[in-house]
Amino acid sequence: MSSVAQAVSQVPTTIEMPPIDWAASAPLWIVFAGACVSVLLEAFLPRHQRWPVQVVATGLTLLAALVALAGYALSGPEPVLTFGHALAVDAPALFLWGTLIVLTVPSLLLLADRSVEPGGVFVASAAERAAARTGGSGSVPAGGGPAGEHVDRSYGTPDQTPTMQTEPFPFVLFALGGMMAFVAANDLLTMFIALEVLSLPLYLLCGLARRRRLLSQEAAVKYFLLGAFGSAFFLYGIALLYGYAGSVRLSEISESAAGSLTSDTLLFAGLALLLVGLLFKGSVAPFHTWTPDVYQGAPTPVTAFMAACTKVAAFGAIARVLYVAFGSTVWEWRPVLWAVAIISMVVGAVLGLTQTDVKRMIAYSSIAHAGFLMLGAMAITPDGTAGLLFYLVAYGFTTIAVFGVVSLVRGPDGEAGHLSAWAGLAKRSPLAAGVMTFLLLALAGIPLTSGFTAKFALFSAAAADGMVPLVVIALVASAVAAFFYLRVVVLMWFSEPADDGPTVVVPGAFTTVAITLGTLATLVLGILPTPVLEWAASGAFIG
Repeated sequence: MSSVAQAVSQVPTTIEMPPIDWAASAPLWIVFAGACVSVLLEAFLPRHQRWPVQVVATGLTLLAALVALAGYALSGPEPVLTFGHALAVDAPALFLWGTLIVLTVPSLLLLADRSVEPGGVFVASAAERAAARTGGSGSVPAGGGPAGEHVDRSYGTPDQTPTMQTEPFPFVLFALGGMMAFVAANDLLTMFIALEVLSLPLYLLCGLARRRRLLSQEAAVKYFLLGAFGSAFFLYGIALLYGYAGSVRLSEISESAAGSLTSDTLLFAGLALLLVGLLFKGSVAPFHTWTPDVYQGAPTPVTAFMAACTKVAAFGAIARVLYVAFGSTVWEWRPVLWAVAIISMVVGAVLGLTQTDVKRMIAYSSIAHAGFLMLGAMAITPDGTAGLLFYLVAYGFTTIAVFGVVSLVRGPDGEAGHLSAWAGLAKRSPLAAGVMTFLLLALAGIPLTSGFTAKFALFSAAAADGMVPLVVIALVASAVAAFFYLRVVVLMWFSEPADDGPTVVVPGAFTTVAITLGTLATLVLGILPTPVLEWAASGAFIG
């Protein structure tokens, strides 16, 4: 008993908290705090007050996070590991945080807009029709809505049109916080938790469309089921890597990989499973099957947010894992990722040619771009990292603007998704057709656009790192993909519009600002890319 008592007496009575650098991690916690406040607002505010308050609160959260990030980044900080080395706040993390926050701003504006679709994209069609029949009173006959539909009377207030559901605002903030933690995670368990925090709100957002409800819910279920498989692969990969290295920290996995004399079976099996989960989030073929259906079925503002920000988060995490944990084994895993990148470029470029729906076409375009981004992730060099980061910000702004324009082209049943509806669009709205043409040329990589600058920076870095054959394949895939972008341009400018064809809705202030921001960023990053490129090249990942 004396030995037991002696052992108990030696147990420390206090547990020391790991050092926390609050200034370095302030943007992350501001976003999470804003998300929690948004949930409370959703719980306690009357329905008719939620939309304006949520828009202002979410906007202030993003502004505060951006100010905190700028204040810290401009002070010239050294890279730090904080929260018990769980988060690495280095130059790439700061760049990715800034990219995610800035891209969320136009995405938020598209989500909050109530002019393109009356009441917004998150209002039930039954409630809207009922309000139209009753003059906006929200009262309906006892039998319910048309065709026996149940009408939710809580959507509107007396003498008002139905109000937008505001649950998407906290969902967006939680997803953004998860993405920020994902790209800065310095150990695999933190990365897994961040992956779930960013994924679950996205699954819900995809199913919240109220006008094409079944299509939206089908997209959400597909995304959830395939996402669960991706998360399972990721978690099993963590288990194998822990069995190999005895740690889930990226730097310790790197040390074990560089100095161990044991079999590398667990190491590369764990890496393969880990990458399956990461490549799924990045829409990299052959792990892309969810992408076209989800892009088409989700509400267009949600698709814009997901297409831009999830791509940033996924490739930021892929680059960190490969650079920090597996940089010493690059020659073992690079041939496999060469094949993955080629498959993604070919699938995206070739299948994109066969699409007749504009959102599915953009989905396959994103798969091709994911293949291009793999070149930057595989180039374990400062130039490769800089090219990858610049490509992410350029692609994000262009994609959000593209979906903003897509939301404006509407027929009797809502968005006109079929490409035939875009015939002669320039005769109906030259401005919308001109903006869309510029954005499609940017995705194709035409000079004087951000797409050209991004591809030049990325492909140059990959060629310098010995991937010239892969760069040649990427250039051919870019040329093939340019065909389906130009097909839309030809349809808009050189075809006659149908008499009963869709119209272009005059956008409200929010959508106008979102499209303008994305278009201006696409132009400026194509003409004056130097400041952003220099920031992207200001430092490397730490572990």
